[in-house]
Amino acid sequence: MSGGHLKGDSRKLEDPNIYLNQICSRQSDHKLSLSASFRSSSGSHLVCSRDSFQISTLVCSTKLTQNVDLLGLLKWRSNVGFLNENLRKLMKVDGGEIVKFLQDTLDAMFSIMMEFSDIDTYDKLVFDALIFVIGLIADRKFQHFNAVLEAYIKQHFSATLAYKKLLSVLTGYVHTASQGLECEPLKRVFKVLEYVFKFIVRSRCLFSQLYEGKEKAEFEASLQRLFEMFNALMKSRLENNMLVMQVNTPQQRCSARVWTDPPLPLSPTAECRAILLPMMTTMLKELIERSEEEQDSIELLSNLLEVLYRPNGNTYENIQDIMDKLLRTVNRMVIILGRDHQLISSYVACMTAILSQMDHSHYSNYINSFQTRQDLMDFLMETFIMFKDLIGKNVYPVDWLVMSMVQNRVFLRAINQYAETLNKMFLNSSSFELQLWNNYFHLAVAFLTQDTLQLENFSNAKRTAILFKYGDIRGTVAASIRDMWYNLGQNKFRFIPSLVGPILEMTLVPETELRKSTIPIFFDMMQCEFQFQGNFRMFEDEIIKRLDHEVEGGRGDEQYKMLFEKIILEHCRKYTTLAKLGESFVALVTGLLERLLDYRNVMNDEKQAYNMSCTVNLLNFYKEIDREEMYIRYLYKLRDLHLSSENYTEAAYTLLLHAKLLKWADAQFSTTMQDMQNSQTQRHQKETLYNTIIDYFDKGKMWEEAIHLCKELSVQYETEIFHYELLSQTLQRQAKFYENIMKVLRLTPEFFAVGYYGQGFPTFLRNKVFIYRGKEYERREDFELQLMMQFPNAEKMKTTSPPGVDLRSGPGQFIQCFTVQPVQEEPIGHSTTTTCTYVAPSMQSSVSECSATTTHTRPAWKCKLGDVRGCGGWM
Repeated sequence: MSGGHLKGDSRKLEDPNIYLNQICSRQSDHKLSLSASFRSSSGSHLVCSRDSFQISTLVCSTKLTQNVDLLGLLKWRSNVGFLNENLRKLMKVDGGEIVKFLQDTLDAMFSIMMEFSDIDTYDKLVFDALIFVIGLIADRKFQHFNAVLEAYIKQHFSATLAYKKLLSVLTGYVHTASQGLECEPLKRVFKVLEYVFKFIVRSRCLFSQLYEGKEKAEFEASLQRLFEMFNALMKSRLENNMLVMQVNTPQQRCSARVWTDPPLPLSPTAECRAILLPMMTTMLKELIERSEEEQDSIELLSNLLEVLYRPNGNTYENIQDIMDKLLRTVNRMVIILGRDHQLISSYVACMTAILSQMDHSHYSNYINSFQTRQDLMDFLMETFIMFKDLIGKNVYPVDWLVMSMVQNRVFLRAINQYAETLNKMFLNSSSFELQLWNNYFHLAVAFLTQDTLQLENFSNAKRTAILFKYGDIRGTVAASIRDMWYNLGQNKFRFIPSLVGPILEMTLVPETELRKSTIPIFFDMMQCEFQFQGNFRMFEDEIIKRLDHEVEGGRGDEQYKMLFEKIILEHCRKYTTLAKLGESFVALVTGLLERLLDYRNVMNDEKQAYNMSCTVNLLNFYKEIDREEMYIRYLYKLRDLHLSSENYTEAAYTLLLHAKLLKWADAQFSTTMQDMQNSQTQRHQKETLYNTIIDYFDKGKMWEEAIHLCKELSVQYETEIFHYELLSQTLQRQAKFYENIMKVLRLTPEFFAVGYYGQGFPTFLRNKVFIYRGKEYERREDFELQLMMQFPNAEKMKTTSPPGVDLRSGPGQFIQCFTVQPVQEEPIGHSTTTTCTYVAPSMQSSVSECSATTTHTRPAWKCKLGDVRGCGGWM
């Protein structure tokens, strides 16, 4: 009740007697005129003849409907004569009213079917009404009622004879459409065909349970006729058959649903698939290749593969059909689609499902199906590239570990199958395909080194779970790669040095047995190149370059260094021709590894106390072994460290080392350094470097050095390239530097000699002496205090004499620190030699590694500088 409204004194109206004594009906007494007012007998309220009292009601029920058309269907037994009319009117009832009475509506329709099971008078009308109701649930507006419909089918539906009626009407509709005749209801049927089949399946199951499997043959025959009609419809090429164009994909999708319900007691499923599957795969291939109805197509393919995944089922021919028609089509879609495409994960999942259900004979048949050798090679090539791309850019979220492991297992099996093809068809000298083999090796290494397989990066619980379910497959993959390498025979030399990097990446995987089985490949490479070239310089250069990259990226450890040294030396010493060269090579690699590991540890240290010293140690090593490219690479790393500490003078001297390696020549120049990407010739690069160095010297107030470079540039502009505009600009800068020398006050810094003695220091500091340039106004006491804070366990030496052998070789840490004065060397000719290697310490000072010469009772520490007023020089 919505309520009533009375006017009056709210305090008096709280008394219930006021209401109880009111007049209960409108008075018709002739004494009361229409406009008169009077008091009630209680005298407490004035009543006017124009007052009114209204009551409104709203009835809400889930069992009682006020809709006449729906009510006519629900109570159809009371008036069977209007059944045709009521069924037609139902399809005009508002959807919201029907879904409220969904179970009652469905019960009414199926009870009509059961009641008139012997005649077909109402079959089509009931079928159309059922499609209308289910279609409402398929609409987005009522999609949350899907669960209600599913529950009804599984728990409340009980019409045991309904499957006969449904199959009969559906087969008739499909037959009509296949003849090219108009069949409007079928268009609506295809949108909800999934549920139609669910009703058929459930009805047949109930009938079979009730009558112990009777009429099985009749049911199978009915399904056979229906599938034949579907095939006829899909084959139809009648011009007026627009239905085929509109619904071919939904047809295929819902036809597959016939197989999806496990409770269906269908023995002839293989026969049904044999009829439907070939036509469906053909149409799927066409649709996918034309990129039409992609969502429905890939969903149907996924459903087909899910149905066929029956370990004990006879699906060999079905998988063969899907493999022949769709495997390469799906592969190409995976290659074409971007990794952010909404369907990429679905395509990858379908490709993985196809491969997982293929057995060895499937692979053999597929390989043999290629008409030409070139076509097979193209397939293998695109497959290797696709696998490698998917491994590097997984389409699944990072935390989908199970999906990634399943994919890995399938990919590995496929890779091994294709590897057999490589050995059989592409290995002989007459049929060898370098790029195909190269792609295989890069794929196999990428597979082995992917993050998902690096078990040491997981927690103990996750690692244990992975090992229990999948095992550590890295060793198996490494053994396959090793065997494929040895199979190459005389073709091995063609993979040097291109394959050195991938093999190195594989051997660096932190698994001891894997390392032991794969490191010998390096000796095989050395031996192979030595046989062809008389040396293994290409292999050596490549492994040094790649080792630097890999260790900097976090791979490698002390155990790897020891294993590498032990295994390679053992192999080299078996061959007198390689013994000496092998020992030198091993010493080179282990020395580099030691420095690279030190460098990585220092650069990852939050304190970054020794980063510059360690960088100098490494670049000097590259200089000693004559690896100019790597030497220059670390010069720029050192330059960046100097700039971050605002040591502009030292940054300038660092770049000057690179500049001195270049000539004033127009020879073409190529470099991987980002700073020099735009330089075409050595002259151009050297000019660019000089201008950068001059800017650094200017910021560091080392104008004398800047003037030397300005003079050298001026000669080039005036006498070589005749660029007088640049000459003018350079001379103006030079004049400004002279002015700065005369007018700007510069403070002379203190220089400190620091020696690090004892085996307790890192190798790049151990038993070495450095010259540090202090900050402005920095005293030795303050410098020492900061120095000892970096090494709290070190002992300060109280003498300036060089320490003895026992102290140098002892396990402790001893620091020697005292003030020194730079010594100007006499220039040779017109050039100045710089002999001190400057690096920046953690105290924002400059440091150079120097040597000592003994004079008098105290060693004179000589730091040979190009100019004493500069803050340092390079050795």
